[in-house]
Amino acid sequence: MNNKPQFPTYFLSHGGGPWPWLEGPFRDAMEKLKISLEELPKELPEKPRAILMISGHWEEEDFKVMSNPHPGMVYDYYGFPEHTYSIKYEAPGSPELANQVKELIENIGLKSSLDSERGFDHGTFVPLAVSFPQADIPVVQLSLRSDYDPEVHFKVGQALAPLRREGVLIIGSGLSYHNLRMFNASAMKPSREFDHWLQEVILKTPPEKRLEKLKSWHLAPSARLAHPREDHLIPLMVAVGAAENDNAQLCYHEDDLLGGITVSSFRFGGLF
Repeated sequence: MNNKPQFPTYFLSHGGGPWPWLEGPFRDAMEKLKISLEELPKELPEKPRAILMISGHWEEEDFKVMSNPHPGMVYDYYGFPEHTYSIKYEAPGSPELANQVKELIENIGLKSSLDSERGFDHGTFVPLAVSFPQADIPVVQLSLRSDYDPEVHFKVGQALAPLRREGVLIIGSGLSYHNLRMFNASAMKPSREFDHWLQEVILKTPPEKRLEKLKSWHLAPSARLAHPREDHLIPLMVAVGAAENDNAQLCYHEDDLLGGITVSSFRFGGLF
């Protein structure tokens, strides 16, 4: 019998660009997010053996898994101060976990391969630098599949669920609202409408029925205004799949980000 504690899974709204390294109003707007990310380690049963990140900033035709033991950095943002392009998050990788993730995905009949060159994108290093600033926990990234199929990503999450009892923290990193052309006060109505729907589904729907509603996310109020491309929503499907039948809790919520944007993060699994 496996008596190891089971880790929760997360969907994190990771904020805008390299915000922890900025100063001024943009950085100040992320204060609630900062506090929630600092609290995250306290919500775990113990220090993770490793972290598996599914970031909205990496997609491939088929699933790829970062296998570099010493991952580099991917500065996938534009127009920020020069010093933000020399940020380092020097957590090690884990070729062992990478191979395990690849095999778990292949075991459900999906294609998967290792990527020895991929580095940490800001969907990974930004939240982790706040939650785990020591960078002493091995981190592996898993790509999205570029067709954005919710059911496929949910099934991948289900396949990865056993890792939760092996000391692996599974995090989907995106944004519950991601329309960069409406990332200001014009986002107030669509972001609130979509966030209300998302909370109804995640927090109030029985876990065994969550997928059916999430598969039709595009029919939700203001869905395509909230996500013209769903790259920042699909990591949620992996986190929900890995959560199995665990209940969800809201672990971060902001309804006035940058003048009116509503965003949320969710934890699946109880506090310890």
